[in-house]
Amino acid sequence: MTTLCKRYVEIRPLITKYGVSLSNYLHLRPKHEFFVDMTCEGCSGAVTRVLNKLGGVQFEIDLPNKKVFIESDKDTDVLLETLKKTGKAANYIGPK
Repeated sequence: MTTLCKRYVEIRPLITKYGVSLSNYLHLRPKHEFFVDMTCEGCSGAVTRVLNKLGGVQFEIDLPNKKVFIESDKDTDVLLETLKKTGKAANYIGPK
């Protein structure tokens, strides 16, 4: 299922119930995968803090696999430099 289809399935109840415009909720942003050398909850907390401070991103942290998935329109270099502010080694893996 494509990202567009997944988004539509998620917001369809809102459209049906409230008659909201589909264009207000469909913001297709690329999703990127990063490796961040996280070893504990403190590390993932640092990632959460820097990404929340950056703003304009949605993200998921996969601590066991040391991966961060970021959905954002921001340049990947900006995202990578933000992740490096945690003091942990970080690399861009590619689009998700």
